[in-house]
Amino acid sequence: MKTASIACALLLAATPAFAQFGSAMGKINKAADQAQKVKDLQISDADERKIGEEVSAKLIDKYGVYQDKEVTKYVTLLGTVLTRASSRPNLKWEFIVLDTDGVNAFAAPGGIVHVTRGALGLARNEAELAGILGHELTHVTEKHTVNSIQKSKAISLTTDQVGKGGLAQDVIAQIAQRAYDSILNNNFDRSDENEADRLGVQLASKAGYDPKGLATLLTKIQERNKDQQEPNGMFASHPVIADRIAKINKAIADAKLTSTALVAARYTKTISFEAKPLVSIATVGEGSKGLAGGSDSSTAKKDDEKKDEKKDEKKKGGLFGSGLSLSKGSEAKSSQTTASAGARGGVPDRDAVGGANKSKVVVSVSDAEIEAFKKGIA
Repeated sequence: MKTASIACALLLAATPAFAQFGSAMGKINKAADQAQKVKDLQISDADERKIGEEVSAKLIDKYGVYQDKEVTKYVTLLGTVLTRASSRPNLKWEFIVLDTDGVNAFAAPGGIVHVTRGALGLARNEAELAGILGHELTHVTEKHTVNSIQKSKAISLTTDQVGKGGLAQDVIAQIAQRAYDSILNNNFDRSDENEADRLGVQLASKAGYDPKGLATLLTKIQERNKDQQEPNGMFASHPVIADRIAKINKAIADAKLTSTALVAARYTKTISFEAKPLVSIATVGEGSKGLAGGSDSSTAKKDDEKKDEKKDEKKKGGLFGSGLSLSKGSEAKSSQTTASAGARGGVPDRDAVGGANKSKVVVSVSDAEIEAFKKGIA
């Protein structure tokens, strides 16, 4: 009887520990199920486009749109030549020139490619621009951003958020926020960046452009960033630029790419401006200087008002009012980084101020115009 009492007492004492263990295992299993849901998530082309449109809206809100129809059409013509030679020619491709002195480019899922006014100013011929656009196009055609998110554990899903009719809007919003943070900070992994370089130069060469245009542009960026303590702007995250240039040159040799067109005259006729040096770029942390491109103090005031609105949003629980904590690259952290960028001189090409006009410049290009443009690639 005494032995039975002792055994019972021990069992009772151990019960909380077993309960805690069971609870912990339940959480682990739930997390594993959640990760599998994200991994198994099928993002349709339609959902991919919705994600891309939200990402694009955020980029436009940050940098504004360069209001020059001739420049936008020129970039669209060159980009369309490349997209027609890509593995996803039937996407609804769109090309947007962002109004900022920062040298950068961003590809939103679904086919929306952004290049900054500063990047256009740094390139001096079509081969270099083809290198930029070819790289960004490849991020879209190979679904680098979408695939990265599917592999992550930062998106919370429930059964009713993934239906036969597509993803629920709150899931689209979660993915778009995650994608925006990743794209803005160039958080592609090494293999994705190398693939974007390799396939990008192949696209450029297929169109007739000298595939070394991308390496030439990267050399300019390397020189531009030589005094920077942190990765800065387009293609500057990883791998090291010198290593990438070497791999690009090897890829060109391995694939026997021999196209030679630079098309400098047509480029400089349309893109007459040049990129500003890093020391001349005002960042968001220097908002009192006003917006890029000669904006006056009234626009600077509007920019300050936007910052106040964002602070209010944070108090309410995040950008979408849900208090989401999506990743270490969250909106809150991004805002803090941006605000301090000017003081520490870290990432001026990413944190450069943008223009006030958020309206897209809508252009259309006909088949005849595309064919005429292609004839000029010589």
